[in-house]
Amino acid sequence: MADIFTAENLQFMLKGAGFSLLLALGAVAIGCVLGIIFAIFKLSKNKILNFFGNVYVEIFRGTPMLLQILFFYLGVPVLYQRITGTRMNANPYIVGLIALSFNSGAYQTELIRSGIQGVDKGQWEACETLGISYKTMMKEIILPQAFKQIIPPLVSEFIMLIKDSSLISNIGALELLYSAQVLGKKYYDYLDPLIIAAVMYLTMTIVISWLAKKLERRLSVSD
Repeated sequence: MADIFTAENLQFMLKGAGFSLLLALGAVAIGCVLGIIFAIFKLSKNKILNFFGNVYVEIFRGTPMLLQILFFYLGVPVLYQRITGTRMNANPYIVGLIALSFNSGAYQTELIRSGIQGVDKGQWEACETLGISYKTMMKEIILPQAFKQIIPPLVSEFIMLIKDSSLISNIGALELLYSAQVLGKKYYDYLDPLIIAAVMYLTMTIVISWLAKKLERRLSVSD
């Protein structure tokens, strides 16, 4: 039992934790871009854009994350083969990143939309009076203020993604939970690796929450 706690095994699990963190970081970044795009779609007066924004959010918020991962990993290659006639081997890391990003983008769409709507209407009116273009207004004035308001829920989304990254262990991606399962199978002892994984997840989420609180305080002082 004590053999589990070797430097080599801990390094193996730290590698898995690193993959979990990188996947979550990549997903929250890509999801942020998707969130901005679809938030603008949802706020648009164009009915087609509005429709696509609503459909995207409803699909990815209304279906389980694991189903989305399996769809991209198992379903998309079948769809690709039916269309092209050739097989496609899905990379579990790329699939995991795509699935996490699209799921996060749906939640961030609502966060960013609420943040944009929370910006004082006087800011919008002032921009219109000064003749500032919509693109410049969103980029330079509205979105920076919106993001300032949604930092706490955005951090919560990042923490959620770190934990949700464990779901890609179902498609064979070596992340933190998968590394714990590998060691459990190797030593016929799942308890200790799972406890180590839990401690690593807690450490990551606590540190990120602490850094987020420091950032919030700094931003509140700048106000």
